[in-house]
Amino acid sequence: MSTPSEPDLSAIVGERRRLINLAYRLLGSLAEAEDAVQETYTRWYAMSRQQQEAIASPGAWLTTVAGRVCLDVLGSARARRERYVGTWIPEPLPDRAEWISGRVGDGRAEPGDPADRITLDESVNMAFLVVLEAMTPAERVAFVLHDVFRYPFAEIADIVGRTPAACRQLASSGRRRIRAARIPTAPAAGQAGLVRHFKEAWESRNIEALVGLLDPDATMTADGGGLVGTVLRPVEGGKSIAQYLIHIADKAPGLELLEHTVNGRPGLVARRAGVPVTVAAFDITDGRIVRIWAVRNPEKLRAWIEDGQIAVRDGGPVGGPCRGTP
Repeated sequence: MSTPSEPDLSAIVGERRRLINLAYRLLGSLAEAEDAVQETYTRWYAMSRQQQEAIASPGAWLTTVAGRVCLDVLGSARARRERYVGTWIPEPLPDRAEWISGRVGDGRAEPGDPADRITLDESVNMAFLVVLEAMTPAERVAFVLHDVFRYPFAEIADIVGRTPAACRQLASSGRRRIRAARIPTAPAAGQAGLVRHFKEAWESRNIEALVGLLDPDATMTADGGGLVGTVLRPVEGGKSIAQYLIHIADKAPGLELLEHTVNGRPGLVARRAGVPVTVAAFDITDGRIVRIWAVRNPEKLRAWIEDGQIAVRDGGPVGGPCRGTP
């Protein structure tokens, strides 16, 4: 027989998925998002039962607290990322179908708690998240809460500590940044073939094919966090990127390169001895690759690992480069 507290507890716990989705978009890091949500629940359970019952909308309370926690994290994160070795890139996420209890499984495991999954849509593609990183903390919170999660400015004002009119201006500024960045909106399905051709050209050391797939002004950025070797500055120009990739491929024979969905878009995963060591996301415009983000920092790849393995799809793995990859 249910006790009176059970429905309330279920409703509170049921907010977790929405809070994780919000926190990931605000912070660009799954680990930090999980910590922020944990802190939010810690504050809820630290209250007395009378204090909890006095809250008219627990969901709204949790959102407000999570937003404030993320705002504080963003403030401190800006200072930490200034000391970061190389370029900081948001943490890449696997496809929702591959998400097993916070990790990529082998397709045989039962799905994990749906509350732990990130909903993949255009607001988590890598190009979008990278633009969010350029926003001020308040601007990012106001924009994400209003334009992505459709919260009214009156509620956002309570989180950010500014007037609704000021929050409207913050969101408008964030919107201009997004428009200026020309975030791609083409269907992801049409990009899978181009990523596959890129993989094949890289594996076959075909520099002419790589140059043809890359925009002349393309940029490749890598994130090793100082924990693994990688190029510290962006590689600019399609020809330079192709030459760099061929150089890396020659130094890393016999390794696997797999096609996977990365933040809702076609991407690639390189692995050594079954362990993912690089996850690459792509920005594709007008049939050419204009940006490559290669995440090598092992602390950002935990969502891709399950007992040292990664899910294999589309006929299995194909040999390719890994060590020393960007």
